[in-house]
Amino acid sequence: MADSQTERAVPERVGATGAPEALVPVLAPATPKVVVKSDLLPAISAVSLIALIGVPLGWVWSRMAPPQEKVLGPGGSVRSPMVESYHAFDAIAIFSLLAFAAGLLTSAVLWRLRGRRGPVLLLGGVAGSLVASWLGMSMGASFASGLYPMPSSPAVGDLITIAPEITTQWVLLVQPFAVALGYGVAVSWNGLDDLGRRLG
Repeated sequence: MADSQTERAVPERVGATGAPEALVPVLAPATPKVVVKSDLLPAISAVSLIALIGVPLGWVWSRMAPPQEKVLGPGGSVRSPMVESYHAFDAIAIFSLLAFAAGLLTSAVLWRLRGRRGPVLLLGGVAGSLVASWLGMSMGASFASGLYPMPSSPAVGDLITIAPEITTQWVLLVQPFAVALGYGVAVSWNGLDDLGRRLG
């Protein structure tokens, strides 16, 4: 009785074949690569569609930007009163805010195209936003000049209303920056190697 208690077997961990367990290499999934060829046509389409945003952007800006009251001088020159000169900044600020909002909205729409997520579509969105900003600035000036036409026979010293204008080209970068910022935040929040393309 005592001998049977002292001769107990010690349990051993064995593999499926009865041999000691061996290390099995685990293959890591391949790192997804940037897809260029299949994403090129959607990116070009995104450029043309996003560029059309410039037309309503310019129209809204022409209605929101305040005109300037200027004094007509000799030879057709104009000068601004002290307070009216601030409206030049107002026109730039309003266009910048509208362009930034349009850029964030564009980045959200581009991110919803799950099957095409990646740098190619992002570059298309940035390029389209740059064209949209230029078109919005050009069309906005045209719309605004139609709202505030010059008087038919002004005299020197008359107070005339001048259509708002954008005096700097730096505002063209606001909308592309907003697109890149919004898309970049979405990419960093996503955390997947393929940005969730395979789930689309």
